[in-house]
Amino acid sequence: MRTHEDLAPPVQAARAAPRDTETRLQAVGRVYLWQGGSLWIGRGQGRSKWHDHHAIQVALALEGVCLFRTQTDGAWSEFKGAIVRAHRHHEFETHGATMAQLFIEPETIEGRQLGERYVDDITPLPESERLAMSQLLAGALHAHGRPEEMIAAARAATLLLAGVAAPNASRDTRVDKAIAHIRSHIHGPITLAEVAAAATLSAGRFRHLFVAETGTSFRVYVLWMRLNVAIQFVMAGQSWTAAAHAAGFADSAHLTRTFKRMFGMNPAALVPG
Repeated sequence: MRTHEDLAPPVQAARAAPRDTETRLQAVGRVYLWQGGSLWIGRGQGRSKWHDHHAIQVALALEGVCLFRTQTDGAWSEFKGAIVRAHRHHEFETHGATMAQLFIEPETIEGRQLGERYVDDITPLPESERLAMSQLLAGALHAHGRPEEMIAAARAATLLLAGVAAPNASRDTRVDKAIAHIRSHIHGPITLAEVAAAATLSAGRFRHLFVAETGTSFRVYVLWMRLNVAIQFVMAGQSWTAAAHAAGFADSAHLTRTFKRMFGMNPAALVPG
């Protein structure tokens, strides 16, 4: 477990509400996805709405700073790098910073390790790890920025922070079967009963086991996976409407509501760049 002495303090531990409080968050950049995580990298401007998501969030300001708060009317904390626990309600703000955001699913081996090492709602990253991670990601971005290179850099940065040599399977194998079934059927309707059957469990037993192993409900996990699929389609040049259909959302309005709830911004505010 890290001690507070090992951690770089926030750039400014507490401050009044930042400027431009009415500016809603917009971002221009790219999103790179792999099984168990994603990297969002680009320039952001404005403030998110209150939101929470299934993944552990690692925010790295490659240029500038970012701000977080976890309570309405609470003080903002300013960071060059921070980690946010999964399912933690929060607001995020930045003013033109170049950001690298890692979203790591907590049921992965890296996610489990991060969850054990960083137990506070929001924790400043250790300075040595922050610098090394920033160099990895900025180096890949400035070199060629090819998807395979960005994903390799992002996964290496995640492993560095998690303190593990390589990802290994650590879930109950029945949950592995369930997640594989979800991934292979994500483009259409998915029911708890059918996924439980794929995992050779009763619906009731599966519901409890899934929460215990992933830290979230079946319904929220499926929505999280649908969002990832939709984002992947948009990054490939599709419209959000087409992405909603491809990812199995009822309609584009359903995707928009889910995106706002989990990322605190309108999906149209994420512009591939």
